[in-house]
Amino acid sequence: MSRIILGITGSIAAYKAADIASQLTKLGHEVTCVLTKSALEFVTPLTLQTLSRRAVITDLFAEKDGWQPGHIHLADTADLLLIAPATANTLASLAHGFANDALTAIALATRAPVLIAPAMNGKMWLHPATQQNVATLKSWGHRFIDPAEGLLACGYEGVGRLAEVDHIVQAAVARLAEPKA
Repeated sequence: MSRIILGITGSIAAYKAADIASQLTKLGHEVTCVLTKSALEFVTPLTLQTLSRRAVITDLFAEKDGWQPGHIHLADTADLLLIAPATANTLASLAHGFANDALTAIALATRAPVLIAPAMNGKMWLHPATQQNVATLKSWGHRFIDPAEGLLACGYEGVGRLAEVDHIVQAAVARLAEPKA
């Protein structure tokens, strides 16, 4: 059984994370969901807790069990950090080393492979700042599941949709199957 941290950020596509968590759990993986404050506007911890059968992390400072910071323990024991959906804000935080919430703190501390599935408005995705952040993250070895094209929640047509859930799950499983570096 692999330990997967599923980072969920504040995108309308956050509801799809419930299906991702469910599918990975059914495959026998231990999935711990970590939500940003913005993600809480789109999906509830109870839904994710029920589907993953594990406690959900929503606050960096809510940890009360034991002496070791929970986010560091998660970072140390993870086999994969999967962020789906990942917003432009989260990509910027990751690329610049910010640790201002549980997810970005875990991302900064983990040595596990990182797999990122962005979802955002197409203009935001194609903006030079976002593309530079993606390039920076790729240069560190982080991998991306490129956003799909289609009708976006904002009403535009174009690139920016979260990749299909099945594709994200397959990419996560494939990444876990690769030899450790």
